[in-house]
Amino acid sequence: MRCTGPFESAALLTAVPVPARLAPSTRGVLRWAPVVGLVLGGLAAAVAVPFSGWVSPTVGAVLAVAVLALLTRGLHLDGLADTADGLGPLRDRDRALEVMHRGDVGPFGVVAVVLTLLLQVACLAVLLAADGGWLPLWAGVLVARLAMVRTGLPSVPVAAGSSLGRAVAGTVSRTWWAAAVLACAGLVAGVALLVDDLPRALGLLVAGAAGLLAAEAVHRRATARLGGTTGDVMGAMAEIATTVHLLTAAALWT
Repeated sequence: MRCTGPFESAALLTAVPVPARLAPSTRGVLRWAPVVGLVLGGLAAAVAVPFSGWVSPTVGAVLAVAVLALLTRGLHLDGLADTADGLGPLRDRDRALEVMHRGDVGPFGVVAVVLTLLLQVACLAVLLAADGGWLPLWAGVLVARLAMVRTGLPSVPVAAGSSLGRAVAGTVSRTWWAAAVLACAGLVAGVALLVDDLPRALGLLVAGAAGLLAAEAVHRRATARLGGTTGDVMGAMAEIATTVHLLTAAALWT
């Protein structure tokens, strides 16, 4: 049997054109999302670092965020906007889901996306001005995709009308989730120790934990309000995890 999971994850979570025969379904999307995060984070860092030196850290930060938006087709930002519109106002469950399923973006969504992007750029500008500042960028993109994996656990409810939620429900075992968390933590800490020092390696782990906790808070709020998770909620979790990770790293890095 071919392992199509990584291709399925790349097909849905990136703008990379993947042949349909390599990605026949969406069942492997969440399990392999961290692998996609490793690649996307590396590409964003590869753009941010040189431009930080050639022009300024702020330019490098803006380009990193732009690269991630382009490579993901703005998928997670769209999910953040829809989730903010659904959860922000005082609406009942059916009305919130209806708003999230519409294609337009309301005021809550606009504010959420603008503030999130501003905070990401501001934190990245601080980090890229310091030695090894690309590490939190790379790790933050990885943490975002790791946060999404949690929504595929068997016990996670799916909101009514969520096709993606139904497709990936129960596709991640608790063993896989635990192994993914440990593997990502080990990889991030190992790379940080190779290129920097122990305090910053520990700081990255703390930042990663903060990002995952923030994503968990979003997930719990959405589950309570919507009755379960949706594809938009997964995207919102990714953006919030990245932002909180970068904010925590910026506070600890300098």
